[in-house]
Amino acid sequence: MERPSWDEYFMEIAHVVKKRSTCLRRQVGAIIVRDKQILSTGYNGAPKGLKHCLDIGCKRQQLGIKSGERHELCRAIHAEQNAIVQAAHNGISIKDSTIYCTTMPCVLCAKMIINAGINRIVFEGEYPDEFSMGILKEAGIEMIKFDKEF
Repeated sequence: MERPSWDEYFMEIAHVVKKRSTCLRRQVGAIIVRDKQILSTGYNGAPKGLKHCLDIGCKRQQLGIKSGERHELCRAIHAEQNAIVQAAHNGISIKDSTIYCTTMPCVLCAKMIINAGINRIVFEGEYPDEFSMGILKEAGIEMIKFDKEF
């Protein structure tokens, strides 16, 4: 049996995390890691105590809003945002960490990643947000496109 690399290992865990997503359009998982230890996890879904899109439907879908546009009309918090917020909620520093995302981060998540001090992103898939990639490069964030399928 061949052991997975660390990136493979943590990306596979991010895929398990995304199974908790309550988004009807896209299931995303994220985990934040430093020194080969998981610090925080997140998936996309409604904030605590609010009804989930699984229960009441998707406003963006009802309005015909394309992926990557009008983030403010989404009921859910993104997986990356949830992972960052959960770390803060639990008093865990994520400075100089890596975030593993099952989808490339949007511009809103990219700004939070930069300000949180995360310095490496391992991501899969594409997201229709060119601005995100540009600001991450400008900030000097190391970005690794992960191509292995699970």
